[in-house]
Amino acid sequence: MKKELIKIIEDSLKTLGIEAIPTIEVEVPPNESLGDLATPVAMSLSRTLKKSPREIAEELVNSVGDKAAFEKIGIAGPGFINFTFSKEYLYSEIKNLLRDKGKFLREDIGKGRRVQIEFVSANPTGPLHLGHGRGAATGEALSNLLEAAGYKVEREYYINNAGKQVKLLGLSVFARYQQLLGAEYPFPEEGYRGGYIEEIASTIIKEKGEKYIKAEFDEVSDFFIDHSYGIMLSRIKEDLKDFGITFDTWQSERELYGEGDVKRAIYDLKTKGLIYEKDGAIWFKSTPFGDDKDRVIIKKDGEYTYFTSDIAYHRKKIERKYDELINMWGADHHGYIPRLKAAVEALGYPKEKLKILLVQMVTLLRGGEPVQMSKRAGEFVTLREVIEEVGVDTTKFMFLTRRPDSHLEFDLEVAKSQSSENPVFYVQYANARINSIFAHTKEKGINTDRLCDADFRLLSTPEELRIIRKLLMYPMMFEGAVNSLEPHRITFYLQELSGLFHPYYNKYRVVNDNVEMTRARLALCEAIRIVLQDGLTILGVSTPEKM
Repeated sequence: MKKELIKIIEDSLKTLGIEAIPTIEVEVPPNESLGDLATPVAMSLSRTLKKSPREIAEELVNSVGDKAAFEKIGIAGPGFINFTFSKEYLYSEIKNLLRDKGKFLREDIGKGRRVQIEFVSANPTGPLHLGHGRGAATGEALSNLLEAAGYKVEREYYINNAGKQVKLLGLSVFARYQQLLGAEYPFPEEGYRGGYIEEIASTIIKEKGEKYIKAEFDEVSDFFIDHSYGIMLSRIKEDLKDFGITFDTWQSERELYGEGDVKRAIYDLKTKGLIYEKDGAIWFKSTPFGDDKDRVIIKKDGEYTYFTSDIAYHRKKIERKYDELINMWGADHHGYIPRLKAAVEALGYPKEKLKILLVQMVTLLRGGEPVQMSKRAGEFVTLREVIEEVGVDTTKFMFLTRRPDSHLEFDLEVAKSQSSENPVFYVQYANARINSIFAHTKEKGINTDRLCDADFRLLSTPEELRIIRKLLMYPMMFEGAVNSLEPHRITFYLQELSGLFHPYYNKYRVVNDNVEMTRARLALCEAIRIVLQDGLTILGVSTPEKM
């Protein structure tokens, strides 16, 4: 609908002799009584044509050649042009959806461009929590969305396994190991205290016995760090697998040091005159690229900062020649964005091609009350605990019911309820209801072949026309979700579509004594099912046949 409307407006502008045609914006009016789609193009042309927006709008409306596509064209406010499509147009488009759903639902926006999306990338120092799960669900849905739009997507997980945190993990396990064996050993003040620390220490006792009871941590640190982080990483991978999240590549931070990537990145910046020494430390000159101050990359004691390996990591990404890079970070990393964009630009990559999406934390509730912390993780409820209680589909969908950069409250009781309060149940149940309708038609021997040839003119109730209009908005919504990198728009849309279908199902009999009416309503149901399944698949949520 949007694409055809833009073409009609462009043709009308040419008819008026306007050669410099601006980018034509099309939007959905705030109230359905205003029409199906609207454009503010008259206002954007006012200064150029030196006419009032309403005057331009009137000329444009009068010049529209294909008026058969519209039931009404109106002008509102300072110059908005509102278009209401005719029933005949709506029927022809729903027919096209059923004839070739792939072609109708989306166009090739990406055209094969390569995009890398790095998401989750949790430190392997503890179980995944809900914030990680929200990032995982969003990252996977975004990857699916861009793939559906014609991009070639690579999903990557960055393993932070070379810094202070993994050393602290090893020390925490070492301390618990000593304590379990009866030794008096102080637990590190900033150590990890979850039950998983004791689990790892117990496995070491089971495998190695008292082998390290008299050792100092510095003597055995490599073993405790590697063993502990290895176990945690394998658990993270298992959690992600069970959550239905897959990655194409796993990039180790350690490898960046071991394979010389960090030294090469520093050398590249040094040859550009962007590295200098001050107060015994080595600095990257990031301020020329928009950062508020220069950044230390090697401390006085010779230790590298976290930022240094990030520079090397993104240099390696750039070498792989992606057309676009997308990082998904926790919202607490907001202040880190300018320095990384500065580094990317300093390395010769357009910083606008690096997009960083922030994911806010999640508050877990049970019946409106905050949930107590997990005994196993120590500080937070784990993703696995929530998955085991409410299921993968529900967990994913709930994570995607808000913009990722906005706070989310996740109520376990709502997530488990089988009612309209539970958004994923509401959407999946719409699909299941349609499946049950078609199972019933099969039992009755009703012909459901070539429903695209049904007599759509029989779909004339306000509810049916509203559903058709909503279905025809899917491609526009899809395009907007792709261009804004916002897969949650699909979640909103599916809830709205289901909100139209359920009352319709309760009010009208799809299968009735009128054969032609039955086929027309079955065709409408099939179109709804096509769109529901397409959207749920992009979100990584299943489409159960029965519920």
